[in-house]
Amino acid sequence: MTAPQGRHQRWLLAAREWILSGVPDHRLRLTDRASHRPLPLRDFSRRENPLVQQPVRDLLVDYITERQATLDYSSLRHVSAVLAGLFWSDLEKHHPGIDSLRLSAEVSTAWKARIATKTVVRRQPDGTRVEVTEPRVTAPAIKQIVRAFYLDIGQWALEEPERWGPWASPVPISEAECSVKKLEQRQKSRSDQRTRERLPVLPVLIRVAERRLNEARARLDALNAAPLGSTFTVLGESFTVPRKSTRLDGRPVSVRDEQGRRRELGSEEKRAFWAWATIEILRHTGIRIEELRELGHHSIISYKLPTTGEVIPLLQIAPSKTDQERLLLVTPELADVLSTVISRVRGADGTVPVIANYDSHERTWNPPMPLLYQWNMSGEDRRISDNTIRDGLNETLAASGLTDAAGTPLTFEPHDFRRIFITDAILNGLPPHIAQVIAGHGNINTTMGYAAIYPKDAIEAHQAFISRRRALRPTEEYRAVTPDEWGQFLGHFERRKLALGDCGRAYGSDCVHEHACVRCPVLIVSPTERPRLIEIRDNLGERIAEAEREGWLGEVEGLSTSLAAAEEKIAQLDARQERKASPVFLGVPTFNQLIARTIEGTNP
Repeated sequence: MTAPQGRHQRWLLAAREWILSGVPDHRLRLTDRASHRPLPLRDFSRRENPLVQQPVRDLLVDYITERQATLDYSSLRHVSAVLAGLFWSDLEKHHPGIDSLRLSAEVSTAWKARIATKTVVRRQPDGTRVEVTEPRVTAPAIKQIVRAFYLDIGQWALEEPERWGPWASPVPISEAECSVKKLEQRQKSRSDQRTRERLPVLPVLIRVAERRLNEARARLDALNAAPLGSTFTVLGESFTVPRKSTRLDGRPVSVRDEQGRRRELGSEEKRAFWAWATIEILRHTGIRIEELRELGHHSIISYKLPTTGEVIPLLQIAPSKTDQERLLLVTPELADVLSTVISRVRGADGTVPVIANYDSHERTWNPPMPLLYQWNMSGEDRRISDNTIRDGLNETLAASGLTDAAGTPLTFEPHDFRRIFITDAILNGLPPHIAQVIAGHGNINTTMGYAAIYPKDAIEAHQAFISRRRALRPTEEYRAVTPDEWGQFLGHFERRKLALGDCGRAYGSDCVHEHACVRCPVLIVSPTERPRLIEIRDNLGERIAEAEREGWLGEVEGLSTSLAAAEEKIAQLDARQERKASPVFLGVPTFNQLIARTIEGTNP
């Protein structure tokens, strides 16, 4: 073990034993720099711009203190930067001696003109740098913050005149000047274009992510099997193994390729895995990146239907942007991905390690949790950062060779998967209000803003149709569901249970095949009923032979149709089992092995 590694290991032992001043372990981190801690409120405006004079600085600090309860740290920092830097410091610079919020028309007009543009430095093709003045896209948002500042003080002056009354002044910015309609339309157009470009190539990205992971695992497995100091060849590449290793397990994770370059095969496999897991989870759930990084072992729960006892897997999304948690249905594909991630992060005792969770928005440490997005670095279990996730996506995109319409390399942001998920769901018939609940949006207009390519006319026509239908139909139809009706609704799904599986017909519809289930295309055959289905197939063959001997030609035709349907369902079962029997990952636990807790529903 080298000296730096030894010091790091000793530091970890000291932290875990709480030797260092009795501070909890999750706060004793090498990465806990002073810049990560929340800045005291009184230093906000001073740090954003030291030119702000004392009376106004005290006012800004008081205002920020009042807003603290409703804003996270990043939003609080942004409001402080706008008010202290872009607003009042700019006024002091161009109007020395100003000490009142009551601005003349000339002063406010001049400030609005200055805030409408910004000066940036651009690098030219020859390498030189030049200053360029360009429109400030965020100017309406800046005006909104300043307008809210004036309106808040005016409202608070009515409640506490002795504190806020001296600063109450007319608002120098009208509501029309804060309009962001054009900005939102441009943003919607850019977002739709990104979705249109990325939705068709998503299958290519998925295949590339799987291929990169398989190749990275093949290289790492070959390295683990090769003796120290040897040379091995895998996937057409030759690598040289170091003669010794300073790792505790004695196995190196880096090699030299044929050109003598150092290759970290262990890190390549880690990045390839988490890039694959990120793409799969985001495309199946549409969650935000902060919600992805907060997924824990306790997020996977099971819900038991109160009537049938059927267990439904659910994924609990912790409150983030809207401070509202939500539950998502776990599809079989998503369950495979989650179980693979859990298998990877589980420790030797079979449990997911509990690690610290640093909230970059609030700049605070959350209580340690068994997060799924974690890996071990230098003997310490750490949470995977945003940059690592984004770097993995960029590496996968570079390997795919995908380009946009201009021929430049295509880029993917984690939020692009959210737009793709919502767009694909709505285009495939999911009602917008259901997509709103799944996405966790507080307003359905936000959901429709994410959905690209969805025709505006179809939305308006559907809304008009609903309005006309409600006007024509009796008002008693729009009432609360009675317990008897709810019981009848649940009873329909209970009666869908059949000997061979489940019936997939819609609610309230009758069986059109007169309960000839083997022929029915909506019969969902359970894999456990394959022996019964084979027995039915064999019996049909014997009956056909008997009918042919006896000359019952009418029976032969009907039995042959049932036999063909039975053989088709057996083939579908075999194809499904073949896909399950040949996954990318082996040793994946079942859902019952990876759930953290179970909840049971009750009848309404």
